[in-house]
Amino acid sequence: MNSSLRARISAAIGGGAIAIATVMLSGKGGLEGREYVPYKDVVGIITVCDGHTANDIIINKRYSDAECDALTKADLERIAKQVNPSIKVKTTETQLAAIYSFSYNVGANAFIKSTMLKKLNAGDYAGACDELKRWVYAGGKKWKGLMNRRDVEYEVCTWSQR
Repeated sequence: MNSSLRARISAAIGGGAIAIATVMLSGKGGLEGREYVPYKDVVGIITVCDGHTANDIIINKRYSDAECDALTKADLERIAKQVNPSIKVKTTETQLAAIYSFSYNVGANAFIKSTMLKKLNAGDYAGACDELKRWVYAGGKKWKGLMNRRDVEYEVCTWSQR
């Protein structure tokens, strides 16, 4: 993780998991890489801003920072509502932020069905964080961008274990 992102994440600690995940994902230097004009991602999904992929995207529109910030916040709040009921153990805000970032990327259902959640709910926090590094494929190919993302998520997931 670069020092700028590490500093921004450190500053967000104490503001809650959604605040940390927002810093991880959004703006310049975020994990998603902000794109103001919709594009197709590596697997062909229309995407805009910080990884927003819903059906409300307007093709050829240029989104503002305020619009992107609002989309990311709403997306993370939706992810939190979807994944929180499946987490049966106490987590730190950094662990939860890593889970939100991961779930934002792969989908809440993928997290809910994952070995990562099974290990987490069994109290195997280190094992749950280790699972992040397995999720580096898109379209059947290993992607450097996903490896980098999972490295950051892993570092945030294990933040309190160091």
